[in-house]
Amino acid sequence: MRTVVVSDLHLGSRSEGDVLRRRVARDALLERLDGADRLVLLGDVVELRQGPARDAMAIARPVLEELGAALGAAGEVVLVAGNHDHALVAPWLEARGAHVQPPPLGLEEHPGTSASAAIQAIAQWLSPASLTVAYPGVWLRNDVYATHGHYLDRHTTVPTFERLGAGIMGRLVGAVPEEAAPEDYEAALAPLYAWMHAMAERSGGGQRRPPSSASVEAWRVLGGDGRQPLRGRLLAGILPLGISGVNRLGLGPVRADFSAEELRRAGVLAMAEAVARLGIEASHVLYGHTHRAGPFGNDDSLEWSLRGGGRLTNTGCWVYEAAFLQRGRSSPYWPGCVVEVHDQGPPILSRLLTQVDPDALRAPTRA
Repeated sequence: MRTVVVSDLHLGSRSEGDVLRRRVARDALLERLDGADRLVLLGDVVELRQGPARDAMAIARPVLEELGAALGAAGEVVLVAGNHDHALVAPWLEARGAHVQPPPLGLEEHPGTSASAAIQAIAQWLSPASLTVAYPGVWLRNDVYATHGHYLDRHTTVPTFERLGAGIMGRLVGAVPEEAAPEDYEAALAPLYAWMHAMAERSGGGQRRPPSSASVEAWRVLGGDGRQPLRGRLLAGILPLGISGVNRLGLGPVRADFSAEELRRAGVLAMAEAVARLGIEASHVLYGHTHRAGPFGNDDSLEWSLRGGGRLTNTGCWVYEAAFLQRGRSSPYWPGCVVEVHDQGPPILSRLLTQVDPDALRAPTRA
């Protein structure tokens, strides 16, 4: 079986940075799907946190229809929800415990296409390919596990909006135990996601910036692009004081470091921590979420190693976010990454859009 894995499409992003709405990117992915048996959409497929779901779903529909048509009736799509599209499975998660104590949430559960009205619509659009919904992850082989990776926000030391929100919720529900289950992560994260989704649904047609974009803006202002402005230098001087207060309140631990190196390091280490606490015994764990694909040839392979001897692979993203692309096509944040999984051998990470003109990927300039 040949499986193609992609994550973080963010279809319907208000910034229009979701590159699959552009023909050149869509054609590249469709070409890679030629001969594939299975497509895994590994979370944040639809952007449900930047505006009403109806808007994002309308933009996602033609993309999903073409993906389903490319796979055909013999093909399968596996959808795993992430943090930005957690609402796809939230009704199912809530219904599990509506009347009786539900069984423990395992590493791979199958909500079915009735998990939500949005999932039902997505299943129709992907036809004739079949849709399987899995959460919080899916075993692609006995030794290959794939999940979106949003549980790492309970462990990362980068003070993103989501990390701080998870810290606040963690104070209410308790710390993640050393031997954890998915419920231990959902307890702190699901209420945060529900609040953010509700905010998006009530945002209407306005242009207010969603909370989830705050970490991107902070990274840019604090010098992530290498050209730190005056207000960035001032904030960088003040930030350690604020971070110290956050840690004293028990919302961390986080660090006053928004560098590209720290974003990579913290994300990989946090994912390895979540894998260890969940007891995921796999030779390979695939995840997305951070938008930083890897490992590539210039990455430290030891950094991507799991405690039990396994290996992490980040599936990257399909979003053109200029703040993270100062290195151009060589950036590990460059959109268009796929991971292929075959019956044997390690997952293969490749980039499909490195030869594409950036002007064909970035959002059009507004007058």
